[in-house]
Amino acid sequence: MTSPEQPQPAEWWRSAVFYEIYVRSFADSNGDGLGDLPGVRSRLTYLRKLGVDAIWLTPFYPTPDADHGYDVADYTDVDQRFGTLGDFDALVADAHELGLRIVVDIVPNHTSSEHPWFRNALSRPDHPDRSRSVFRPRRDGSPPNNWPSVFGGRAWTLDERSGEYYLHLFSPGQPDLDWHNETVRRDFERILRFWLERGVDGFRIDVAHALFKDAELRDEREPFHVTAFSSDWRAAIDQPEVHPLYRSWRTLADSFADERVLIGEVVFSDPRRIAQYVRADELHLAFNFALLFAPWDAAAMRAAVDATLAALADVGATATWVLENHDVTRLPTRYGGGRDGPRRARAAVLLLLALPGAAFLYAGQELGLEECELEDEHRHDPIFVRTGGLRKGRDGCRVPLPWDEAAPAFGFTSGTSWLPMPASFGALSVAVQDADEASMLALYRAALALRPELTGELGWRDSPDGSLVFERGSVICAVNLDGDPLGLPGGEVLLVSEPLEEDRLPAGAAAWIRVSSGDVSADAR
Repeated sequence: MTSPEQPQPAEWWRSAVFYEIYVRSFADSNGDGLGDLPGVRSRLTYLRKLGVDAIWLTPFYPTPDADHGYDVADYTDVDQRFGTLGDFDALVADAHELGLRIVVDIVPNHTSSEHPWFRNALSRPDHPDRSRSVFRPRRDGSPPNNWPSVFGGRAWTLDERSGEYYLHLFSPGQPDLDWHNETVRRDFERILRFWLERGVDGFRIDVAHALFKDAELRDEREPFHVTAFSSDWRAAIDQPEVHPLYRSWRTLADSFADERVLIGEVVFSDPRRIAQYVRADELHLAFNFALLFAPWDAAAMRAAVDATLAALADVGATATWVLENHDVTRLPTRYGGGRDGPRRARAAVLLLLALPGAAFLYAGQELGLEECELEDEHRHDPIFVRTGGLRKGRDGCRVPLPWDEAAPAFGFTSGTSWLPMPASFGALSVAVQDADEASMLALYRAALALRPELTGELGWRDSPDGSLVFERGSVICAVNLDGDPLGLPGGEVLLVSEPLEEDRLPAGAAAWIRVSSGDVSADAR
């Protein structure tokens, strides 16, 4: 990671490691059970020691919490539960002093139903703010079309006063904005400028692919598919109008010094669709979920890597890699739980951080936290509510971080944490792992410290079934997913996720090996 005394590298974002902080679950400074900005500020030295380059903060804006902050009631302020604008400014200043960059979430697809724009829209049909949202009359007594909500149920809610419906791709508390409206576009340029002038280093753009909807609001083809990528089959999104918008945002970001970055949450399974958002004059980076959704299978993972690199090479863009975030099951659980899950998660981080491009980590991933099972009365996610419990939602990956061994809140808060924390978190806490050289935390720190040695393009090496072996510069990454013990190429073993067995890499393990220049591109043994 760049130290504060060193000049900042050009195009720093191309190889950066971003650390996602789910603000309400990271660190609580005042004992109310919710994480906050002063809490984040108090833990910056931990992040500096971890070795990440940038912090991505999830929404901290005023919100009634229809979707845990992704329903914004004021885009240019801080929710009083999370602090003040002064706290935000102090956080940015301290982070920059430590050489850490700050990226904030921006939520442009929809507002909160409590946002003044939408409250004005409901006040009377002829209010000027009504055109900021998508209101349409009934169709034969029913909603205007058949669009489903991502969170379950219809994507339309009736405004009883006017008899019209309003659109919400997510919950009714998140009415969609009409991006065909020039006023909306001007408003968001002002909002982006507000935060850029406060020193943020960039934005993560929520639902970046869906801002513009089909202007004719045509029905989606039925039956609707059940898939991790619901955006794959939605014809109403991914509209061509979104690209000129991002070109204008890129111009704005580039007008500020120190290379501000725009990162799109673009959720498609086909990386060729993602590539259209990261052409040279549009977004700098876009999330790539191909590896995240790949099973623990060597062929599937290699296919995800190859497809991503090929698609982005066509537009000269940088790949991004992620295995966890605030919307998906924690990695050790997703990889099987029990003994295998944590072991595979350790190996996966060496794969993730060896790949060329930018990497994203999720707070708690470096501790090996597993998905938490919660009683129904503790679940807050609108997915759980709107599906009547058929889908459990995302609360299990949002349980607060354990900082020490003291139950029940493990150093996260002096009060009662907003989601209950399991007793097992004590053994996984930062304090415990900090003292253990074989811990997951130690592995992450070591990998992040060594990561700058992996340079250049990826070159695959031949390897047995069930394994992946590739080189980047003078370092080889070997991952044995489920094959026989794997012989390693000659050289210096820099890092292993599990102890070698008679100089061979066991299943469910990964290693980084530094080789001499003469050994680069030699066949793996």
